[in-house]
Amino acid sequence: MELIRDLHNLKSVHRPCVATIGNFDGVHQGHQVIIRQLQRHARETGLPAVVITFEPQPMEYFAPEAAPARLTAFREKLELFTQFDVDRVFCLRFAHALATLPAQRFVEDLLVARLGVRRIIVGDDFRFGKGRAGDFGLLEKLGREHGFDAIPTETFYLEGERVSSSRIRAHLAAGEFDRAALLLGRPYYISGRVLHGDKRGTGLGFPTANLLLKRKKSPLSGVFAVTVHGLGESVYEGVASIGTRPVFGGTTELLEVHLFDFNERLYGRRIRVEFMQYLRPERNFDSPDALVTQMHEDARQARTYFANNKNTRFMTE
Repeated sequence: MELIRDLHNLKSVHRPCVATIGNFDGVHQGHQVIIRQLQRHARETGLPAVVITFEPQPMEYFAPEAAPARLTAFREKLELFTQFDVDRVFCLRFAHALATLPAQRFVEDLLVARLGVRRIIVGDDFRFGKGRAGDFGLLEKLGREHGFDAIPTETFYLEGERVSSSRIRAHLAAGEFDRAALLLGRPYYISGRVLHGDKRGTGLGFPTANLLLKRKKSPLSGVFAVTVHGLGESVYEGVASIGTRPVFGGTTELLEVHLFDFNERLYGRRIRVEFMQYLRPERNFDSPDALVTQMHEDARQARTYFANNKNTRFMTE
């Protein structure tokens, strides 16, 4: 898969194409329906299948404090697009120039002149351009004028529930990981490279692998039973926390993972942490000793969860 970052990297070889546009946060089952439709049109036309997306996401630009939590960091999103056999991802930097670009110019300057789009597949509620003035009707009209087809994709439902990033966030916040996994088509995970930390966990008898969240806001907070992938063929069980470590005066949110029955060095390795069960919220403690007592209880609860859910660790293998 080819990644093209912003307009200055577009070349004549990138025209023509079939494309879809969106944030694709989570690359969930509804997004996967759009991608499969994109691939079908790419095969019919013999053209590359291109996903057009944005960094930051538009809400993160317009209202960063109010923007929803990210389900997937940008690298995670790219890895998922690769799995679903997208030919190219065209990532536009969402800043003032793009935010103020009128809808008609977005189509004519970008989709037609720079990408040579022959077919564009979007959700039926798609809005674009300055002030979100563009809609599917305008896209159809401009398509007739400029020789491309605008193809709608209807909202996708599973078991009577609309599949959307916001619904997945709500399930995660409620600890409903099975429902979130159903809408995603996989367990919810966060991946990243293990950092050198301050080794406080090791000093407390609970060595942890620390990962930056790579997003302004996490959809999860608290302590969880998790499985960890990316360390060879084995899938490891463990307990993880997402938070700021208030007992140590922390201010930056981290993902910290303690793997059961594992004693290898992890620094620099890239792992995937899948969230299986919510255990408790993050909270402060009067002392490190009180924290250690709770950590033993967290580990006990996580081990009990896995003992009672023997098939859980193999669900994505």
